[in-house]
Amino acid sequence: MIPVAMTIAGSDPSGGAGIQADLKTFHQFGVYGEAAITLITVQNTRTVGRVETLDPALVKEQIEAVLSDIPPAAVKTGALGSERIIRMLAAMRLPTLVIDPVMISKHGVALMLEEARHAMAVKLLPNARLVTPNVPEAAVLSGIEIESVRDMREAAARIAALGAQAVLIKGGHLAGDAVDVLFEDGEFTEFSSARIQTPNTHGTGCSYSAAITALLARGHPLPHCVAVAKNWITEAIRTNPGLGGGAGPVNHFARA
Repeated sequence: MIPVAMTIAGSDPSGGAGIQADLKTFHQFGVYGEAAITLITVQNTRTVGRVETLDPALVKEQIEAVLSDIPPAAVKTGALGSERIIRMLAAMRLPTLVIDPVMISKHGVALMLEEARHAMAVKLLPNARLVTPNVPEAAVLSGIEIESVRDMREAAARIAALGAQAVLIKGGHLAGDAVDVLFEDGEFTEFSSARIQTPNTHGTGCSYSAAITALLARGHPLPHCVAVAKNWITEAIRTNPGLGGGAGPVNHFARA
């Protein structure tokens, strides 16, 4: 039977991030993708004009409809928007949960309010098989400034102490090579790639975490999932199609 994965995230009508990017990524990794929408954005590669968060009851009904019929082997979350949605998800105990704690859009628009960030840390992270913050998100969750790989290690350990089974901090915001740090079972593993100079990185975090989720749904161990996903997202950035007039999307056709 084909593996199944689910994304619970916001909609990006330009197709570069959110549920659109997640579903493209699931497909590229040979996984059947399902989606529950949490919020709707008005955006393109240049700007985000509007964000509307859906009623938590509607989000829950979407998820329950899927769980009762085609249950996924792994689930990832992206932009969740509100504290009420986060608390609702925390009560559902979703399987093999990968949390991408999306807080700010590529264009700097807030996608999660302060109270929602607190609920994320206290209520939802303890359910996570993996949480995948970038450096600014990891700084918020850990409460420390992150300026080096050593800081990333410290932040990862602090975030794991909140209850997540594993933490992957993505180092794309730091200078030098793009180094990501995985913390699992008290051990650190680093994944490094050469930095690619391009503005076309829209949806990178969504796609990277979706690739890991797809591989987890296929039954692979976490370090293998991260290594394969890291190689794929690097190639997707390198071969980006150059679409749009701003921060364009990555290449979801890159070989998985």
